[in-house]
Formats: sequence, structure tokens, C-alpha cells
Amino acid sequence: MDMSTFQFEVCANGVESCVEAQRGGAHRVELCAGIPEGGTTPSWGEIKQARQLLTQTKLHVIIRPRGGNFVYSPMEVERMVQDILAAKELGVDGVVFGCLTPDGNIDKQSCRMLLDAADGLSVTFHRAFDRVLNPSQSMEEIIALGFHRILTSGQQPTAEAGIPLLRKLQCQANGRIILLAGSGVNEGNIAHIQRETGIHEFHFSAREPVGICDPAFGQVLRTSADRVRRTIEQLN
Repeated sequence: MDMSTFQFEVCANGVESCVEAQRGGAHRVELCAGIPEGGTTPSWGEIKQARQLLTQTKLHVIIRPRGGNFVYSPMEVERMVQDILAAKELGVDGVVFGCLTPDGNIDKQSCRMLLDAADGLSVTFHRAFDRVLNPSQSMEEIIALGFHRILTSGQQPTAEAGIPLLRKLQCQANGRIILLAGSGVNEGNIAHIQRETGIHEFHFSAREPVGICDPAFGQVLRTSADRVRRTIEQLN
């Protein structure tokens, strides 16, 4: 299998995870705060430090002002615009966002505003896609808007469970947009997902517990370079 055709993105919950992702051979990271909420925009300081330390791995940043749904008010969209502009000033390689309407369609107006702010960056439509009513139609709209890729689990809790839709979408995309398979991707299933879907970009966290588990606040989890490496090696 030609490894040069694959791209591996790590969902990094902090600078330490970014560094481990780079050590493990990831092509890029998606830096997120608020992982229990599904990912929110990281702080200015977090982005700046990650940019300083990522010398071989590309830095993408999620732009999401809160957890919950993906239907944003005008004030929230304006904050997202400002976050994108701040991320650009810090030298990120890409941003990750997605906006929906209350009826489960793509909010094209809000997406256009954010895409304008992100001009010159790589842009991923994130797993808001997994909440759209009509994935086939929505993918065509996302392509027309000018996004570079879609992060999706095939509208299932995990990418492995979403294989049937991922396969269909990969065929429909026909090289016009990149599908990035994510959610529950790991060293035990990445090869199976690839074989069944034909997808060549994968998003995973490769996290492990570190330190002492606090009874009140839980366990710290961070990306492990070894797990990143082992996951990538499954496609050798």
C-alpha cells in the first residue's frame, strides 16, 4: 500500500498532545479545547505555543464558540470570524468549522462569512455534517461553498459503524472534496475502515491516561506518540 497517499490527523486536546502527535508522525493536528463538549476554540496562548512547537506537523484549529448544537446566532458567527482572524495572525495552517440551520441544512450564509475570513487557509467542515438531514445534498453544497474536506463518521457514533455511508459519500465525492473519517478510529480498526470505504484521510486522538485520576475531576488524557505511530503503521 502506498503510504504517500494517506494523511493522518490527530485530534489534540492541548499543546502536549500536539507535540506527541508530531513525534508519532501525524501530518497535522486539529487543536481543540472542550473535548467533552465535542471540541471548542482553544485559547490564543494555546494556539501560539502549538504553532511554535509544531515544526513538521500542520496546525489546524477548531472554530466553535460553545458545545451543543451547530446553529449559531449572528453574534456567535461574528465571534467565530474574529477567532479565525486571530488564528490566521498566529500562523495556523487551517481552521475547522461548520454551521447548520435549525431544520438541519447547511447554513450557507454563515459558512460564507467564515470562509471569507479563512481565505488562504485549509478549511474543513467538521462533524456538524453528521447532523444534517440529507448528507448527499449537503456534501454538494459544501463542495460548492469551497471547503477542502469534510470530517465525518458517516452519521454514526463511530466511523466504523458509519462505513456504509462513508463508502457512498467517497464514491459521490469522486475527488472533488476530501473525506476525513473520524470518531473511534484506532489501531484496531483503521485498516478495516480504509479497505471498506477507500478513504485516505483519518482523524483520531490516540489518547491515554496520564497522572493520577482525581475522584472529583476525573482522569487527564493525552495523545501518545506510540499510539499515533501504531495506528499509522496499520496501513503499511
